[in-house]
Amino acid sequence: MRLEKCWFCSSTIYPGHGIQFVRNDAKIFRFCRSKCHKNFKMKRNPRKVKWTKAYRRLHGKDMTQDSTFEFERKRNRPQRYDRINTEKVLQAIPKISKVKATREKDHITKRLSAGRVNRRAEDRRELEQSISLVKAPSVLKEDATLTLPKQKVTVSYAQTENTPMEE
Repeated sequence: MRLEKCWFCSSTIYPGHGIQFVRNDAKIFRFCRSKCHKNFKMKRNPRKVKWTKAYRRLHGKDMTQDSTFEFERKRNRPQRYDRINTEKVLQAIPKISKVKATREKDHITKRLSAGRVNRRAEDRRELEQSISLVKAPSVLKEDATLTLPKQKVTVSYAQTENTPMEE
């Protein structure tokens, strides 16, 4: 049983499923569903469509380089059947899938850590600007340690309009 990959979104196509398009130069394009086929006919680039695997890899949302991908690669050369080798491969498959899952999890946590740092800095800035909403102004006057230093805001005027713009 041969499992094909969709040309547009890179998902798995099982036998008896999908659409096959053969171009005039005999190049075969396989699509998992009509959504992929229609996007191909509209000449959309899979690297620019957000739900495709190509977009996710290009923008660093999925792993691109890993040794576990070598096992999923398509091989056209037929191999001689060896019972011992087949048993070893079948025993290694769960270990490989476990390693791949942990590496993907580490990749996602590493990718999301930058956003977490940015959100903390943004929250800190917002707290500094509106500390009077958290603490009453009378308490801020009594205890000088609770106040933050004043930040100077420069105002410049646009050439076309007379409205002030913050820099």
